[in-house]
Amino acid sequence: MPKTAIVVGSGIAGLACALRLRAKDFKVTVFEANPYPGGKLHSKNLGGFRFDMGPSLFTLPWLVDELFELHHKDPKDYFEYHRKSTVCNYFWEDGTTFSAPAEISDFIANAASVFEEPTESIQDYIATNRKKYELTKGLFLEKSLHRLGTYLSGDTIKAISRIGLMGISQNLNAWNTRYFSNPKLIQLFNRYATYNGSSPYQTPGIMSMIPHLEMDLGTYFPKGGMHQITRSLYSLAVDTGVDFRFNDPVSEIVVGNKKAKAVIAKSGEYPADIVISNMDIYPSFKKLLPREKPPIKVLRQERSSSALIFYWGIRRQFPELDLHNIFFSNDYQTEFDFIFNQKRIFHDPTVYINITSKEEVSDAPKGCENWFVMINAPGNHGQDWTSLKTSARSFIIQKLNRILNIDIEKEITQEMVLDPVGIEENTSSYRGALYGAASNSKFAAFLRHPNFSRRIKDLYFCGGSVHPGGGIPLSLLSAKIVSDLIPPATP
Repeated sequence: MPKTAIVVGSGIAGLACALRLRAKDFKVTVFEANPYPGGKLHSKNLGGFRFDMGPSLFTLPWLVDELFELHHKDPKDYFEYHRKSTVCNYFWEDGTTFSAPAEISDFIANAASVFEEPTESIQDYIATNRKKYELTKGLFLEKSLHRLGTYLSGDTIKAISRIGLMGISQNLNAWNTRYFSNPKLIQLFNRYATYNGSSPYQTPGIMSMIPHLEMDLGTYFPKGGMHQITRSLYSLAVDTGVDFRFNDPVSEIVVGNKKAKAVIAKSGEYPADIVISNMDIYPSFKKLLPREKPPIKVLRQERSSSALIFYWGIRRQFPELDLHNIFFSNDYQTEFDFIFNQKRIFHDPTVYINITSKEEVSDAPKGCENWFVMINAPGNHGQDWTSLKTSARSFIIQKLNRILNIDIEKEITQEMVLDPVGIEENTSSYRGALYGAASNSKFAAFLRHPNFSRRIKDLYFCGGSVHPGGGIPLSLLSAKIVSDLIPPATP
């Protein structure tokens, strides 16, 4: 009999785990509570507009390609992507705008001109970010932080020897202030803290490596939109024999003699040699493992920020906008104080607008645009979200009207809204956190739950709430770490 593996949840990490274990000759079954795969990475259509509902940024596409190559398939037979020439368009209330080119030399020259910063300072900052990433990726991103062997490698010793370069002992804002004097350029680089749901005034300076993923390694757009990543991986999984059970939520992981033995789903009980939970680590223990001692310290960690998203069908086009656009708050520090300390929406939020119809014209009717309008938001702590959504919508519209010099309300023909409550309900993300635990501490990476259970044999965890963190690339890496921990089903 072939060894069996059950994956609980079909988010992108769950799909990647299923594919990696299938390549190791496991018989794989994926249980999913929703009627569709992908978790946060799915889409909806409304009045002729198509919207990607979740992640909107695609970096490190070779992590997806690798899954096809594991099965000796050509990724281009399933999906295609291209590199963007513009990373993001930035807007400030005083009329300052900056279109960030993907080419590093152009970015440096343009940023030096717009922000009146020395070219050398920008060059040094970017080069240092690159060094940070290269030194730490083997420790913090590609291997388990919870295995002794990780710390005995030459790469780890090299990284530790360069600890002063990392900026671990100061926050990201302080680190960026070391390099730049222009508050707008500091704010531009501070915003990368939101890529792991944290505050730049709390997360350590080592997070300045995040821009490297965009600026050196590139931002990409998949043909068909972000949802095509899910669709392609699901198609590959079906083609390789992975079994999917949709609308079949798992209520418990069965443990016997300190070993994961089976899962109890809506449709019945299913034995397994290996169980992997792609569910958020908090409900993984609170719901799926009610009889097991939970890791209290891990579950008590501060959660990452959530999001409030308005999906707007816009009946005109804006040539000054691109795929990715940021409209900055005038008081960034207070905005993050509202999110993490007051658990409220700031009256001057930073607004992110993603417009996939800039790349995929069929995503909107002719002459129109599909706007994914997001602000960072606190998690769900029982706030009055009806009131918060109403006020946030007003704040966003006022801000866009001021900066774009338009009455945007008149241009909205379709609307959907997703708040932290909906995110929590749809994806089982505790409090609606987008990235599991926040990284507002220099110890955060070490406090994330490992990709395996120390107490329960053959139980593993993947996804954005465990090591190495949230977002598409890190979730894919979590699946790779899990796979590396599991021996092949056949010798």
